[in-house]
Order: sequence, then structure tokens, then C-alpha cells
Amino acid sequence: MKSDIHPNYHPIKVIMTDGTEYTTYSTYGAEGDVLRLDIDSKTHPAWTGGDQKLLDRGGRVSRFNSKFAGLMGGAPAAPAAAADAPAAAPAKKKR
Repeated sequence: MKSDIHPNYHPIKVIMTDGTEYTTYSTYGAEGDVLRLDIDSKTHPAWTGGDQKLLDRGGRVSRFNSKFAGLMGGAPAAPAAAADAPAAAPAKKKR
């Protein structure tokens, strides 16, 4: 193994949001440093079953829901163009 290329792996103290603490090994900081968590498994909605909010930026969620509504058991999506409309002529190649 090459020398002097691996990070320093040392003990640190981790303090959870509820004040409980434990010692583990990490490359964080220096030996004996304290890592205070802002979010952990006791407070994060992914583990606690809290409310989830979807941000619909640019209508992405709406487009997805309308595109796959028939596959997910919802109402079928409206067609993008009329079925009886004539097809557009193919584009001409430039020489």
C-alpha cells in the first residue's frame, strides 16, 4: 500500500439532535473533534414518516402524472395532437 495517500482515520464524538452521543471513527476533522448533527434519523421525515412535499418546478410533476396516468390507474392522458390531423411534411435536406 502506498504511504501518505490515505486520510487520517481517527475517533470523533457525534452528538445527535436529541443530545445523545457516541464515539465512532471517521476522517472528519481531527482526533477528538465533536460532530453535532442538524438532522438525524430521529428527526428527519424520511425516517419519522412526516409530511412530504413535492416541489413542482416547471410542471415536471404535472407532465409526468399526465403522461403516465393510464399506467398508474388514473384517467388516461389527453392526446398531445388531434388524431385526425394531417401529418407534417418531412423536412428537406440541405445540400
